[in-house]
Amino acid sequence: MNFHTRKWIKPEDLNPNGGLFGGSLLKWIDEEAAIYAIVQLENPKVVTKYMSEINFVSSGKLGDIIELGMTATAFGTTSITMCCEVRNKITRKSILTIDKIVFVNINDYGEPTPHGKTKIKYIEEQFEDLK
Repeated sequence: MNFHTRKWIKPEDLNPNGGLFGGSLLKWIDEEAAIYAIVQLENPKVVTKYMSEINFVSSGKLGDIIELGMTATAFGTTSITMCCEVRNKITRKSILTIDKIVFVNINDYGEPTPHGKTKIKYIEEQFEDLK
């Protein structure tokens, strides 16, 4: 699992019980997943198609630093499937897991379009393409 994004839990991210508001966390996850899909598919036009059961394992609290991890698990003709984990950066305690998030590659008309990708492309390989 690659953990790229970190978030600092601030007062505006809390629910009435003083824990991390799930809606804020899901917004961050959807954005991180979209960025991951864009980088992997090399197309800025992707859309969220599906998110499986969201398993809240523990809560974040004010001042916690959390990190979001994504990994591609499958490539379809027009889609990319990934899994996600969110954990506390300091304690490494898991906060949330999602087994399946699917994004679809689209064209200028919003229609699913083949992307031609079959495996994860790591950052080192992306820089190699620039040489």
